[in-house]
Amino acid sequence: MVTIGFIGLGVMGEPMCRNLARKSGARVLGFDLADAPLQRLAQVGVRRAASLAELAREADVIFMALPSGKHVQAVCDGDDGLLRHVEARHTIVDLGTSPVQASRELASRFAAKGAAFADAPIARTRQAAEDGTLSVMVGADAATFERLRPLIAMFATDITHCGGVGAGQVVKILNNMVLMQTVVALGEALETAKRAGLDPKLLFETLAKGSADSFALRNHGMKAMLPDTFPERAFSTEYARKDISYTLDLARSVQIDLPGAELADRRLGEAIQAGYGDLYWPVLARVIAASRKA
Repeated sequence: MVTIGFIGLGVMGEPMCRNLARKSGARVLGFDLADAPLQRLAQVGVRRAASLAELAREADVIFMALPSGKHVQAVCDGDDGLLRHVEARHTIVDLGTSPVQASRELASRFAAKGAAFADAPIARTRQAAEDGTLSVMVGADAATFERLRPLIAMFATDITHCGGVGAGQVVKILNNMVLMQTVVALGEALETAKRAGLDPKLLFETLAKGSADSFALRNHGMKAMLPDTFPERAFSTEYARKDISYTLDLARSVQIDLPGAELADRRLGEAIQAGYGDLYWPVLARVIAASRKA
């Protein structure tokens, strides 16, 4: 029976860690700078690791659910970082969205220590994380994927092996690109309908019955944009713009122009400038609503 370490117990990390503790039968250690999630997780048997060194010493598989590639780099590279402590028995898993090349470089550095590395970014909502119904896109060699799949199944119902290290990030980055462009389109449709005198609720409900139906419409559109409700402690505009920047970096690396992604980046930037950086990212609809044709 493996021992699991889990680093990053935020909005998505805490429920994933909870599902691992409840369902896997494994011993689980948690590490986070915040105390509250560790106290809550103690109720399901998650033990607090006092340091990354302690977590690496006791855990075999280490999951990271961190806000960005920079945070992953800091956890791996810091003075007490994982790269200082890993051994051949370890498998390190990045559940966040990180730059493709950075993931591949980290994998090489862990491999030099004998350890395995996988990128396994998650998709879907906070409720899906609570329910254990996330979608996970895995980049890893076949043997590492097979070792990880039973553990990932504790918090995900759709697990896709996308290819070698970095492939999971490519798929997740493009997933987010399509989602963000769709939300921009929904924001444009919403405001156009309002200015044309149409009931926006009727618009979205009717779109959901036709070929414009989508996950974005039913979740981001109906649950956030329509009621104009964009809470904090959800996936923020700052984080969304970070993800679209990874898309644009990937596009440059393969020499393709993505004007749709550039538009989403601009709208997210405008939302941040308007003071909405900490709010749930479909708040970009407010920027669209405030715009006027010159």
